[in-house]
Amino acid sequence: MTLKGKLTYLLLAFCFMHPFKGMSQQPNFKNLSRVGQNLRSLKGGGNDSLHHRNRNEDSITIYDHYLDSSRHYKLDSSVNDFTTRFPIPATNIYLGNLGTASKPILFSPTLAVGWDHGFHSLDIYKWNPASIMFFNTTRPYTELTYLLGSRTEQILGVIHTQNIKPNWNASFRYSLTNSPGFFQNQNTNHNNLLFTSWYEGKKKRYNNYFFVLGNHLQAAENGGIRSDEDYLNNNLVYKDRFNIPTNLGTGVPYSTNFFSTNIQTGTRYREFTVLMRQQYDLGKKDSLVTDSTVIPLFYPRVRFEHTISFTGAKYQYFDYNTAGAPSDTQFYHVNYGILINPGDTLYYRDFWKDLVNDFSIYQFPDAKNLQQFVKLGAAFQMLKGEFASGNSSFYNLIFHGEYRNKTRNQKWDVELYGSLYSAGFNSGNYDAHISLKRFVGKKKQGYAEIGFENINRSPSFLFDTRSSFYLDKSLTSGFNKENSSHIFASIYQPSLRLRLSGDYYLISNYTYFTGYYKLRQYEPLFNFLLVSAQKVFRLGRHFNWYADVYLQQKTGDVPLNVPLVFTRNRIAYEGNFFKNLNISTGFEIKYHTSYKADGYSPILGQFFYQDSVTISNGPNIAAFLQFRIRGFKAFIRAENLNTAEITPGSGFGFTNNSLAAPGYPYPGLQIRVGIWWSFVN
Repeated sequence: MTLKGKLTYLLLAFCFMHPFKGMSQQPNFKNLSRVGQNLRSLKGGGNDSLHHRNRNEDSITIYDHYLDSSRHYKLDSSVNDFTTRFPIPATNIYLGNLGTASKPILFSPTLAVGWDHGFHSLDIYKWNPASIMFFNTTRPYTELTYLLGSRTEQILGVIHTQNIKPNWNASFRYSLTNSPGFFQNQNTNHNNLLFTSWYEGKKKRYNNYFFVLGNHLQAAENGGIRSDEDYLNNNLVYKDRFNIPTNLGTGVPYSTNFFSTNIQTGTRYREFTVLMRQQYDLGKKDSLVTDSTVIPLFYPRVRFEHTISFTGAKYQYFDYNTAGAPSDTQFYHVNYGILINPGDTLYYRDFWKDLVNDFSIYQFPDAKNLQQFVKLGAAFQMLKGEFASGNSSFYNLIFHGEYRNKTRNQKWDVELYGSLYSAGFNSGNYDAHISLKRFVGKKKQGYAEIGFENINRSPSFLFDTRSSFYLDKSLTSGFNKENSSHIFASIYQPSLRLRLSGDYYLISNYTYFTGYYKLRQYEPLFNFLLVSAQKVFRLGRHFNWYADVYLQQKTGDVPLNVPLVFTRNRIAYEGNFFKNLNISTGFEIKYHTSYKADGYSPILGQFFYQDSVTISNGPNIAAFLQFRIRGFKAFIRAENLNTAEITPGSGFGFTNNSLAAPGYPYPGLQIRVGIWWSFVN
């Protein structure tokens, strides 16, 4: 075994020994491929293929695909966008520390049908079935990740995949995200673990997909900084932002131990999912004869598919620190109407078990085009919930269908799918989707797309009186199903380096949170329009300007606030130098117009509507240096440069903090250094 191979297996053994408690999220079998492809597209993946590391000994061919897609993708090795390798998307806000609650700054309604637990504030830190990749590789491949930021913020990660046999691949992936934060009781600790297996029969009739997925997310909750004084502008006493008193968790000691995170007031979400999908094809055998080998081929005409999955999930909020921080009891009394004595424990939890059996039949009209098929199926879902008030069991009977046709000339791509919950807890839920995409250009890189979807869904279970988190006892009636119509269109022209897109929503019975715990529904129909443009301007031989602009506007009196304009701009000097050096360095500027940003409810883990506090931030500025040398990638960033200021008495500092939400400021200067090292064993 080579030295690289020994180091790889030592690192893998170290990760396996790390204590981990599993968890999961409910798999959504409807069109997982589309979600995964959109995720890759938004993050810029697939633009720079990985083919080899060393022309003499490290040659490798590796590709991956998603669970519901037969399309193959190459690994992304580009370095022009840091957010492709960072958990928080560029279009999200978060509560001031890596690992804390986050939401899109762009309007993003929930369009998933069926049962929904309702806890999504930490979703960006989770891995889910839609983004799981199944690999096939000619050589074992490993990627190691380490990111170090200010205040000992750290991300550790490892990916390893190899073919056990030519027709059987296994992969392992692990990630640890830990950040103590700049403010009191803001520490986070997230663990993600994934194991996958993909086996294809020697006769190419049978496929078996299997994965085990765990997410263990922990985030302390400080309720925001107190508002009895102007703490952010008192730099004489509070230049170190950790000294600013917070509404919850005051007195919790600062710790940088990423192996053991002591959270006394906060949120813990645990999810664990096991899934197995089996497929068997009927069709025609064939072979490809070369000078030295005979390669067996198989063209399916009918496919039988069975998928079974089990998910166990625990969603908890707790406060064991009320004796050490009497202000906690006052915070709960003022904002939630909860009366507790100092020293008492506050604890809320919902536990779920979810078992889904799904059977589907495919028919391929053209045996040599697997991108054209008709799919019909049915699923039976069994749910069991454990709450403070007792246990409840539910079921759903779901019928679904899909038609897909990406023509053999690679010019047209048609998607038509839908599902209906015919009986059970979410009876009457449905979704219907149709889209048409036309590819243009010699390499089919440009496209124009238009589509429509309609969704009728039950509100999340947080709006059900049986949930432990249902705190609004004043409500005497239930909630109607939400109905959303979504018209979307986009065009991408690579020769102009331009992408334009638009989304138009028609929504009725819109559910939302207000005032920390109150549940409301806006019944009238309202419209929402979101348009965006992404353009790359060439400023010089090696200078590029990446400009993203989003405009969004609501109609009517719907209780929904978003900024009118959000823009992200990167001006970078980039190119390939010294044969193996790929570099991108420059500045990034993000800005949004003033708006009344949502507040945040720690107990519910939800962002809620408020109309009294306006957030007016200046441009957010970061400087970056990103480069790749063969399989080694490095990112160096100085963020929040806009917070620099000189104040009387305290001098120069990065203390002009921007706000993410009322009471939740972003930190001052942050330095992040990250490396991603990939190699072939």
